[in-house]
Amino acid sequence: MDMTPEFIVLAFVLILAIVQIGWAASARTAELGVKWNAGARDGETPPPGKLAGRLLRAQANLFETLPIFAAAVIMAHVAGKDGGPLTLWGTHLYLFGRVIYLPLYALGIPFIRSLVWLVALAGLLMVLAALFV
Repeated sequence: MDMTPEFIVLAFVLILAIVQIGWAASARTAELGVKWNAGARDGETPPPGKLAGRLLRAQANLFETLPIFAAAVIMAHVAGKDGGPLTLWGTHLYLFGRVIYLPLYALGIPFIRSLVWLVALAGLLMVLAALFV
């Protein structure tokens, strides 16, 4: 299987997912300490603070659409529907939308964050649409 531009973008989205896991975990460790992070975490854990909470929610938000995006990219390749404007633009819109969304969410910037999320969603929908044209 070739590393198509769409697969390269998918790889970058997966790297972004790992970055988000690390950033959220680091924020949580900064709040609760290394001893908590290294421990068994038995018992009640205090709710996350502002930054850790935002990063955890941004991570959860990515993980809601990432399986759909990955499946759409793989399906487009298998069906021979990749390489066109819908998949090329769609994958890039999804990636850049998700990259821009993360700091906007971390900083607590409303409305613009939602618009950027819609850009990422539009990219995902473009990849899905390519399956039917």
